[in-house]
Amino acid sequence: QVQLQESGPGLVKPSQTLSLICTVSGVPITTNFYLWSWIRQPPGKGLEWIGYIDRSASTYYFPSLKSRISISRDTSKNQFTLQLRFVTPEAPAVYYCPRKYPGATTRIPSFAEGDWGQGTQVPVSS
Repeated sequence: QVQLQESGPGLVKPSQTLSLICTVSGVPITTNFYLWSWIRQPPGKGLEWIGYIDRSASTYYFPSLKSRISISRDTSKNQFTLQLRFVTPEAPAVYYCPRKYPGATTRIPSFAEGDWGQGTQVPVSS
C-alpha cells in the first residue's frame, strides 16, 4: 500500500522560492508505470496540474507554471520535490503529490484517480 506525505515550509513570501517534498512509502518511486505528480488547489477553486516525474526521472511541466517550476527526486530517500520560483500572492493553495497512472494527465485532476496524501497548506504572506 503506497503512502504519500507532503511537507513544506508552512509559509512563504512573495518572490521567494517554495520548496515542497513528497515522501513516498510502500513502493519505490523508480517503479515502472506510475507518474509522481504535483497538483494544487487554490482556495475556492478546482484542482490544478503542476507537473510530474516518472520512473526514469523524466519530467513534464504543465503550461501554467512551466517557466517557474522544477521537479526532481532523491531515490535514496524515496522522495520527490517541487520548487516553485517567484511565488506570487495568488499562489496560496493546498499542494498534493499524488501517484497517478498514465492517461490521467490528459484529464482534469480528480481525487477519484490515483493515490493521494493529505496535502499541505501553503499560505503566502503579504
